[in-house]
Amino acid sequence: MSQLSRLINILTLLKSRRVLTASELSERYDVSIRTIYRDIQKLIESGVPVVTLEGRGYTLMDGYTVAPVQFTEKQANALITAHHLVNNSKDASFVKDFEEALIKIKSVFRSTVLEKSEILSSKIHVFEPRQESFASNALSELQIAITHLNYVEINYRKANDTEISFRKIEPYVFFSTENKWILLAWCHLREGYRAFRVDRIQHFKILPEQFVDRKFSIQDYFAACPYDFEKNERPNTPN
Repeated sequence: MSQLSRLINILTLLKSRRVLTASELSERYDVSIRTIYRDIQKLIESGVPVVTLEGRGYTLMDGYTVAPVQFTEKQANALITAHHLVNNSKDASFVKDFEEALIKIKSVFRSTVLEKSEILSSKIHVFEPRQESFASNALSELQIAITHLNYVEINYRKANDTEISFRKIEPYVFFSTENKWILLAWCHLREGYRAFRVDRIQHFKILPEQFVDRKFSIQDYFAACPYDFEKNERPNTPN
């Protein structure tokens, strides 16, 4: 059983207003007590109000309810499939936020739908045609910067370049190609729109200052100069 499946099962038990001990959960799911501690912490971090009753175990905070939303089996299957695709995105922040959201969503699945969704999850596999080493942990924060129009400072390293450049950017659009996330932004250093691979951003800082929306159009951007998806750049416009 995967961690996500175990978390959903624990949450389902807690919703029945049971008081559960770490030892009981450890035996039930055949994992260590330390693993159960991590599971409970994961639920808390996901926004589930798990409380500890001294000497008794875990339960849910009084008054906690889940909105009465119902999902069909097909809708549940779509979410399960999306989870596998998200796991292939190579951005740790995005994967973490999606899994925490999915915990909450799956907590309202009917038991029959939940059971079928777990079966489907074990039968979906996503393979990468290319084995390339790249990873990032900035997507979720940068998404917030886009919707709130916040300036972002980044340290960026281009491909096959040991030099790291400092940029102040106005983030506008993400797109994904070959499991890589690309950020299109106005770069104050270059005084123009540039594409930045998120996994090449070494460090970033979201600034509280907001920029004036330039009404960026991705259609106009690509029409002006087609993007080279193989090299991850627009011809003659270095980052």
